[in-house]
Amino acid sequence: MTEQNDKAQAFRSLHIPGNPVTLWNIWDAGSALAVERAGAQAIGTGSFSVASAQGYADGQVLPLDAVLTTSRQICDTVSLPVTVDFEAGYADGGSTLSENVRRLIATGVVGINFEDQQINQAALYSVAEQAGRIATVRKAADAEGVALFINARTDIWLDAGRASLDSDSMSDEALTRVKAYAEAGADGFFVPGLADETMLETICRESTLPVNVMRLPNMVDRNRLAETGVARISHGPGPWQHMMQIVESEARAALCT
Repeated sequence: MTEQNDKAQAFRSLHIPGNPVTLWNIWDAGSALAVERAGAQAIGTGSFSVASAQGYADGQVLPLDAVLTTSRQICDTVSLPVTVDFEAGYADGGSTLSENVRRLIATGVVGINFEDQQINQAALYSVAEQAGRIATVRKAADAEGVALFINARTDIWLDAGRASLDSDSMSDEALTRVKAYAEAGADGFFVPGLADETMLETICRESTLPVNVMRLPNMVDRNRLAETGVARISHGPGPWQHMMQIVESEARAALCT
């Protein structure tokens, strides 16, 4: 586990508020290798992209075994640290979640995104429930002797959060969650869907964990995001969607000539 832990520590060190690491999210070993050649510091998957590349919908529809196979292929292909979007861990908690985490660690990954949305439901796990789930993940990683970077994702600013929270209470809810998640063993705090700069600055300033933002269309540039205090910028499904547009466009042109 020495090499894996060296990569884990290197990945952890990249999370610097105000000087964020950028993850151009990939979907398989080939795209990971291309991003590594481009000069990336780390490799991160996106669950939507990995699932779509294999003909599945997002939301843990892609079988867990396929996630593990893809993760291993990526780790075996690139030399960079690899973090995997593990959605909600394919389990509510308990021994099944622990076993799933151990199996993922065995593929060579050094980080995960772990979300607080109840998959395929417009609802979030309660703060206590999600903190307990994060503690389960941390315990499983510790048992394997790997310093897994747990990027605790909150879906407050996505459909699950908007279904139960008004905009005025979102920041307070996020800060309540980040405190509990940090105490449970999380290493980062991921806020996809949050685009408001003022609110983002507040979260970054008050968070006890480095903050990860997802770059959205029409969002401010990397330099401005860095000024808000974020420590990590992800691109989610954007790279996959853009690549598929190119494939379709070029295929249409070729088929029509």
